[in-house]
Amino acid sequence: MDKRYAIFDMDGTLVDSMGYWDSLAEEYLHSQGVKVVPPEILRRIVPMTMAESADLFRQELGLTGSRESIAADMNGLMDVHYHTDVPLKQGAEAYLRALHRRGVKMCVASATAEPLMEACLERLGVRELFQFVLSCDSVNAGKDRPDVFHEAARRMGAPSPGQVAVYEDAVHGGRTAKAAGYYLVAVYDDSGKAHWEELKAMADEVIERWDLAVPEEG
Repeated sequence: MDKRYAIFDMDGTLVDSMGYWDSLAEEYLHSQGVKVVPPEILRRIVPMTMAESADLFRQELGLTGSRESIAADMNGLMDVHYHTDVPLKQGAEAYLRALHRRGVKMCVASATAEPLMEACLERLGVRELFQFVLSCDSVNAGKDRPDVFHEAARRMGAPSPGQVAVYEDAVHGGRTAKAAGYYLVAVYDDSGKAHWEELKAMADEVIERWDLAVPEEG
């Protein structure tokens, strides 16, 4: 990767948290008395922000809380994991530090709430490597739209999307970034194995494992 700017997704890309996220909606909905969660609902929320997911739950499943209270409750369920046990992927820190030594400007852009990202990255000892973290909630759009990538690039001072590498493990985020003109780096995660070949095919660069991709010094 020879770009001067880099935007990293967080969950499934930098940290092994997808198992927690994969079960979050069902965990929350079960707690609200929804005994059987329609698979279609789980599929539709994949590219959504927490607030958008909350709206869907209210519209389709009859939840009575506000979008803010539902999102806050779901964030609360994840809060403990981000503060205590979500790990970095093997080799990710070495990769990030190599880019940092090169002078690459880096940030994290994710559907995850900013306080959760901050807490997790601080605990893992890599928060200092990023200029900022940015949640899709802050731009009121999920990664089915390029808003979060554009805002991250703007904050870093990148002159054009083509000079920014976007690291994504999810095909929907990768597709959006690629269509918007960004240099796409596909990162493998078990949670996205069903769409891995599709993501690889559209990517400019592929990382199967961080520990095998650490840039050489020099």
